[in-house]
Amino acid sequence: MRPMTDYEQDLHEWLKDPDNASEYLTAAIEEGDRDVLLLSMRRVAQARGGMAAVAERSNLKRENLYRTLSKGGNPELRTFYNILHGMGLKLAIVPETP
Repeated sequence: MRPMTDYEQDLHEWLKDPDNASEYLTAAIEEGDRDVLLLSMRRVAQARGGMAAVAERSNLKRENLYRTLSKGGNPELRTFYNILHGMGLKLAIVPETP
């Protein structure tokens, strides 16, 4: 595994905060690009305890979590919900502001 850059280390530390992680994922969802969302979820999972810990809390096998969040991944809504739960987050719908 390659060493993290300063940017990645700063982002990793910033994403440990649940408020920051939720803002980060919300921005990724609003981007409208699945690959951006999956990359963002991988980054949040790493910051929120690592892939193995998130997989365990999500009731998924670690390999399945990696596959689900890979560039070609396509998680079902239930899996998406479980992964968010494993990161200590939840899905919420809010009114769109004008």
